[in-house]
This record gives sequence, structure tokens and C-alpha cells, in this order.
Amino acid sequence: MTPPALQFSEDQAAAHDRLSAFMAEAGVDIENRTLAPPRKGKARLLAVTGKAGSGKTLLLAELCRALTEAGVETVSGDWEGKRRRDRRTLAVLAPTNKAASVLRQRGVTATTIHRILYTPVYDPQYEKIAEWLAGTGKRPEIEGLTEEALDRAAAFYARHASIPGALMAAGLRGSDFITGWKRREDPLDIGLVDEASMLDARQLEDLHEIFPSLVLFGDPAQLAPVNAPGGMVFDALPEDRKLHLARVHRQAADNPILDLAHALADPALDFEGFEALVRQAAARDERVIWGERVEVDLMARSPVLVWRNATRIRLIDAFRRVHEAPEDALLPGEPLICDGIELPLKHRQKRLDLEARGLIKGAQVIWLGPGKKPGFSRLHVVGAEDPRVSAASIVKIEKPGEEEPFIPFAAGMGATFLHGAAVTIHKAQGSQWDTVQVFAPDLFAAARAGRTEAGQPLWKRLAYVAITRAEGRLIWVVRNRLSRPGAPLDTSDLATQAAPLRLEPEA
Repeated sequence: MTPPALQFSEDQAAAHDRLSAFMAEAGVDIENRTLAPPRKGKARLLAVTGKAGSGKTLLLAELCRALTEAGVETVSGDWEGKRRRDRRTLAVLAPTNKAASVLRQRGVTATTIHRILYTPVYDPQYEKIAEWLAGTGKRPEIEGLTEEALDRAAAFYARHASIPGALMAAGLRGSDFITGWKRREDPLDIGLVDEASMLDARQLEDLHEIFPSLVLFGDPAQLAPVNAPGGMVFDALPEDRKLHLARVHRQAADNPILDLAHALADPALDFEGFEALVRQAAARDERVIWGERVEVDLMARSPVLVWRNATRIRLIDAFRRVHEAPEDALLPGEPLICDGIELPLKHRQKRLDLEARGLIKGAQVIWLGPGKKPGFSRLHVVGAEDPRVSAASIVKIEKPGEEEPFIPFAAGMGATFLHGAAVTIHKAQGSQWDTVQVFAPDLFAAARAGRTEAGQPLWKRLAYVAITRAEGRLIWVVRNRLSRPGAPLDTSDLATQAAPLRLEPEA
């Protein structure tokens, strides 16, 4: 088979041919752009693995383009329309909102695994608008909506292909047109999963129930999920079900950050030798910085990456103190990390509402201010397509040397949050930032501890994950010092035209 005109490396071209054959077996001929009806039978699974810079995302994006040109419809999880027997569908998934947003920034329509497992229930009258926008229904007449409002919805959909965004452009709130969420009952078709190193066995089982054809894209050099002692889900696959990209793609070849990441594969390299490589890279390339202190201004949007929880808590405490944050309140602009949902079983629907809007464990959030009710917060969910949420919140601020966290802001129940100015490297997996600060003294401590994971020194796996979170600039922080803030915390950089959606669990 002749590979696409896109300049692939040899192993990318071989992987593309294997993926093409995999899709042909599923009834999608991407070379001739023809479709056959979905085939019933045993679920089929393939994994594409490779280190940072090997071109996994490029290959995923090219496969999406080819499937779309063959007539496969992309499903985002926002709205799916009426089912057809001959319809072929594709969903591109990531474990977190931030990971999905990285794909969307590269032109790939992606959503979270949770948004595919749980689907929205639309109010029937507003679903007519969705059907019209998707080309399967007539222009509707909706009481309370003007022709101008419908025109705004159509103009938005033409630019962004988002049904919820279009309905909000018409002046509706999410609570007007989405009445609830339900566990998916009907299977889909083809699923592509990025950052598959973060999946655990339960998530893979859930995906198997939905997708007869599933392709995982993952990095075997990352850290295995905390709840997956057996390693990553693709480790146990037969060799004929795995494709490995060994070469660094030419577009990533001149990248000092990736050079450092790949240098960690040298078994003879120790921590001191690696720091010498960092110094050399910093001397010749401005994309790598040898940092004598933590830059506090970056921490509000890009957390410092650490190994130890004690380090994380000390850095968060220092961040709040230099910003003169009060003990009993949060400042607008403070970063948070969602630590789960605390709701009793009888409020299952409210839990689904919160999770569907991106408040899942590990989600990055910026606190915008208090809500209208005590204990409620206005939040910006980083990476979410509709980021503004108002929700009952329980914010926990951990303090150095104290067993119990301080709670400056709390409802009786709802979404729980930890501070996000610093996070562990494990929790940073799946996320990327333009600039990343890595706290090197913690990695030195890991090296001194002599621990290993999957046969490799733990400090090397930690360093690999941490530095590959940086898209543009890596700051290797070598001293336990914090800069003074250059400006007060602010939220003006988070301006969005999306209307807020209230998600307020009942008391």
C-alpha cells in the first residue's frame, strides 16, 4: 500500500499500513474511501506505542483525517443524533480534559472517556435545533427563541461544530437544554484512545463494551497508573497486537527537551550525569533553563512538578504566603485540582452532572470566586470545551506539618479540590503546558532512594514524564527557593464567551 503524501518516517508508514488493514477488517477502506456496514463479532484491539516525539499524535491525526474522508462520522459525546443501521462512527478519547484539549489544539476532535461513557439527555424541543444544525431536520420554530438567535447558533456551529456551544450562542444555558446524563446503552464503532498509558483495566473493559474496534496510543516510558500494579494495559497484549514507533520523527529531532528525555534511556547515565546534560542544554538553547528558584508567577497556570507529597504541600504553602492569601478564603485566580466528588448514592444524577462537565478526579480548575449560595464556587475547568461551571465545592488546603487540611471554602457536599500550584508527577501525566518547572531536588531524592519501577530507576521514569510535559520550555529548578510574584493573581486570561452552567447538588 502506498502511504499518504504526508512525510512519514519508515516506522510511521509501516504503522499506518497496519492501521489501514485493521480498519479494512472493520469494514472501513481508508485507501479507497469506501464503507461497509459495521461487523458484529469479537472486539478487536490494537496498540500504537512510542516515546515522546515518535509521532504517535501525528499518526492519530492522520488516521482521523482518513477515516473522516472515508465517510466515518465523528462522535464528540455532546450530541449524537438519530441512529442509522449503516452509520459508521469514530470517537477520539483521552483520559482527562487537559489531554483532550491538547488534541483539539492540534485539530483533532477529541473528548474525554467519561463523556463517551455517559451521554447527555436533551430537552426534546431544543433537540430539534440540534437536528437542524446537524443537517437531519428542518429549521425549527422554538417559543422564546428569535430567528436572530437561531442564526447565531447556525453561525457558531459552522465555525466550531459543537451543539452545546451553538445552543449557548443562541442564548440558552446548559441547564435549559440538557436535562440529565445517562450511562451509554448503545455501542459505538471505532475508538482511538490517546494517553493510553493512563488507562486501568476497568476503563479498558468499559471501552471494550462500547467499541468493537479500539486503537490505543501510549508511551511505554511513562509511569503506570497507581491502581494498576500489573503495568500499562497494552503491556499484556500479544506482540502482533502492538505497533512500536522507535524513531524520533523529523519534526521533533531538533528539540532539546526531547533530547533530554531520550537520553534517560542510557542505562549508564546517573543523576549527576543527567544534570550535566541539562546544564549543557541550557547553555546552548533557551528552551531549557537551569533554574535557581521556582518562578511563582508560572505556578498559577502551570504547576511545579514534584515527586514527594511533602514537597508539594510546602510549595503550595509558599505560593499562598507570597500572594498574601488569607487563611480563611481563596483568591480569584488560585489553581485547584479536583480530588473527586463527595455525594451520597441518592444524588447519583448530580454526580453525573458534575463529572460530565469536567469535574473528574485530576481535573485542573481555576477558582473564579464564590457562587450565589454559601459553599458554591464559580470555576474555570482547564481544557474543557465549555469551561465555566458553578458548583458546590469543598476546597482543602494542606499545611506543612499538619495531618488535617484546612478547609477555607466548603459546601456540605459536592466536588472536592486540593490546591494546584504544585502537583505530583504522577498526576501530571496526560497534561502538557507551554512551560514546565520540574523540582530537581525531589528527583535527586528519588535517585538516592534507589527505587525501581518496571526494571528502570524510578528517578528516570519520573524525570521522563516530568520533562515531556513541557511543550515549549523546561525549567529545571535546582534550589529550594521561591521568587516574589511579579503581579497579583488574576483571571482576565480566562475570558470566555461561553455562558456558565450551574451544577448545584441539592442539600
